[in-house]
Amino acid sequence: MAKAKSRAAARKIKDKWKAKSWYRILAPALFDNVAVAETLASDKNLLLNRVTEVSLQDLTGDFRRSHVKLHFKIDRVEGSDAYTFFIGHNLTPDYVRRLVRRRRSRIDGVYDVSTRDGAVIRLKPFATTEKRLQSSQKHVIRSIMKDTVFKYAKDRTLSELVKDILEGNLSAEISKNCKKFYPLRKVEIYKSELLRRPTIKVEEPKKKKKEEVEEKPEKKEVSEKPKEEKPETSKEKPVKAEASEKESEEKETGEKPQVEEPVGKKEEKKAAEDKTKGEAEKKQSKKRSTKKKTVKSKKETE
Repeated sequence: MAKAKSRAAARKIKDKWKAKSWYRILAPALFDNVAVAETLASDKNLLLNRVTEVSLQDLTGDFRRSHVKLHFKIDRVEGSDAYTFFIGHNLTPDYVRRLVRRRRSRIDGVYDVSTRDGAVIRLKPFATTEKRLQSSQKHVIRSIMKDTVFKYAKDRTLSELVKDILEGNLSAEISKNCKKFYPLRKVEIYKSELLRRPTIKVEEPKKKKKEEVEEKPEKKEVSEKPKEEKPETSKEKPVKAEASEKESEEKETGEKPQVEEPVGKKEEKKAAEDKTKGEAEKKQSKKRSTKKKTVKSKKETE
């Protein structure tokens, strides 16, 4: 009898896997609600507060960001879609170990900062240097790092801050401010934890659509008087008139226009003419002297 009852009870037991259904997990709105993974559940209420880990490479498609791990938590389910929100991130241990080497200093910090929309997030940045630093130098760098993180988070919402952390803008700002005191080799936000979700709704500035407005020309009724036509007067310069008169005279006479030569060339021509005149006069004087000599010699012979 006992065996028969156990067999009957085994038949009545239902398969739990058949009662479960698939749900699609979506990333937060910051990542355009991309489908991240799928999960099973017999009831949608059992999905709430589940945490999933995703690589940034899976969201962006950039393999160089595979060392960044994001953590999402499910907060609501609609139909077969489970929506999540960002609760933190971290870098893989092998990536962090690769940055830290011997004979170098590592400067860590832990800061709980509040954003413009009322969220509180814990950030854990660290910086590495090329050489070992003294404790006093580390203290100064740590204070600069703290001031930069607090000021940076105060002016931004949670989504903007998370975006800047993942893109490396916050790390670049810390490195820029610390460079004035001591140049850093590498700065990273290796971990973040969301302590409180946003409590203030901040309206993001909407992008105004450019509306094409066609402006129609307005008809203006104006009684216009007919314009009196004035005789066209030749407003030519007197220089041009004189030039035209000279050209007409040259055509009538058939002479070529005299081109004024520069002063230097005129002087050279005068000197050449003087030389030729002097040579001609010398030749004539020589001829006269020879004639006189011949006449004298003839008289003497007679």
